Amino acid sequence: MSVKIRLRRMGKKKQPHYRIVVADSRSPRDGRFVENVGYYNPLSHPARLKVDLDRVDYWLGEGAIVSPTVGSLVSKARNGGDDKVALVGAAATAVAEEASDSSVAGADAEGAAEAKAAADAEAPDVDAAADAEAADDAKAAAADESA
Repeated sequence: MSVKIRLRRMGKKKQPHYRIVVADSRSPRDGRFVENVGYYNPLSHPARLKVDLDRVDYWLGEGAIVSPTVGSLVSKARNGGDDKVALVGAAATAVAEEASDSSVAGADAEGAAEAKAAADAEAPDVDAAADAEAADDAKAAAADESA
């Protein structure tokens, strides 16, 4: 059985939205499918896209063939969307987390050492500020007791 990841048309006449489905290549466009892995609404501005990238990767590992349109949408989802396509839900947060992880991993050793040194330099200031606040609180409590 040859499996494809493709769009399934939904919605009313002249108001389409699509589900991204894994289907047998022999089934019709809007027919039986194996799994629903996301949706795409091109009529909203920006277009809304939600894709479960983990399941897409699983099916690609199993030998699924991606249609050209779904391939484009998946690449946009991996890049975090663009000005015409906005990610929705867990896909958006997953892409944002990957971007932050890659930016931290991409820093060279010197940059990481400088960042650590800067953080260490700021830490005593935070402790000093906390000590100053505690001293002010103690003075205020003493003033309240004497009054």
